[in-house]
Amino acid sequence: MSKKRFLIGLTGGSGPIMGVRLLEELRARADIETHLVASPAAIRTLDIETDRSWGDVRELADRVWDHKDIAAGPASGSYPLDAMVVIPASMHTASAIAWGLSSNLIVRAADVCLKERKNLVVVPRETPLHEGHLETLARLARLGACVLPPMVAFYHRPESVGDIVDFTVGKVLDQLGVAHDLFRRWEGTGE
Repeated sequence: MSKKRFLIGLTGGSGPIMGVRLLEELRARADIETHLVASPAAIRTLDIETDRSWGDVRELADRVWDHKDIAAGPASGSYPLDAMVVIPASMHTASAIAWGLSSNLIVRAADVCLKERKNLVVVPRETPLHEGHLETLARLARLGACVLPPMVAFYHRPESVGDIVDFTVGKVLDQLGVAHDLFRRWEGTGE
């Protein structure tokens, strides 16, 4: 059985814990190989917002790529990837992906996913959104990306920030076709 191969891109948007939780969930599955690329701003935000070190986060991935290496494997359409998730996606990175400005590996690999018609999930982290942000996200959706903002849901009765993070990570896993039990699914009111 061949493993599914997912590339996770971490950018400097607030919320790198979402990317860490995604890596933790994927790491626990023998049928998935994870690749990771993080921008310098992501590593800085990780340090500001969490107690996780970059070294610890790197260990969650099967392979780590250099953000500046646009000649790395995932920069080519011939490199076998099943999907890519940019989580969190700063609006800077989302805009660069939307317009094909491949100045780093995260943006280039995302551009490759779009051109090769592979699953690209973008988790934008900005609020409020002005018209330029909205146009960027709409453009990403038109190009074939799944735009998945980390929206808070309440039907599963979250009790912690971790529950809220897990809801978003669960939604990402749904897009990747990966089964999970990170939140209680809505089954109606039973009335």
